Amino acid sequence: MSKLRVHGFGVSLDGYGAGPMQSLDNLMGVGGMALHEWAFPTRTIRRMFFEMGLGGDPDGGTTGIDDAFLVRGFDGIGAWIMGRNMFGPPRGPWPNVPPDQAWKGCWGPNPPFHTSVYVLTHHRREPLPMEGGTTFHFVTGGIREAYDLAMEAAGGKDVRLGGGVNAIRQYLAARLVDEMHMAIGPSLLGTGEHLLGGLDLPTLGYEVAEHVPSPSATHVVLRRRD
Repeated sequence: MSKLRVHGFGVSLDGYGAGPMQSLDNLMGVGGMALHEWAFPTRTIRRMFFEMGLGGDPDGGTTGIDDAFLVRGFDGIGAWIMGRNMFGPPRGPWPNVPPDQAWKGCWGPNPPFHTSVYVLTHHRREPLPMEGGTTFHFVTGGIREAYDLAMEAAGGKDVRLGGGVNAIRQYLAARLVDEMHMAIGPSLLGTGEHLLGGLDLPTLGYEVAEHVPSPSATHVVLRRRD
């Protein structure tokens, strides 16, 4: 049976999954990029940046625990779901501008998803095809509609929930997440978007299935018991 999975989600020691004041200059919020310092040196991320045309070295980068967890996050994925915040910082109705001037995400013309991606939003927008097989679909009917559409598009593979924090919290509260990998790094944000605050995960049926430290992060995998 297909699963909804979260992978590679960076979390600070004080539990934040994004910093405050997200903007074009701070896509992860002020200080939020520190949540992903564990991933930047890895072979998987350097190869991804190279394929997106953002530099990087397709043959370089570190291997080991951090890279192995990143590789797992792309294995068997047939579609993605993400929140409006992850797609980009613009808020409210989509601007009525020519298509070549519209916001297309922060990954360049060849995003790393290579599948259909279902973006949660309150505002209608036509599907946005990109290079490399990625097409963004904008879903206004809520998390369950996006879940059903992504599962159908995945064709028997799993669906990856990319974030941001609010989207993950909604899917956890609805008990729709089957597996969630967090990379807890040695950083403190103090403010921003808290990932798990107020969620009673044991009552929702989640337990710690893996707990693996690396020099850069502590990798924790939660799974739903049923």
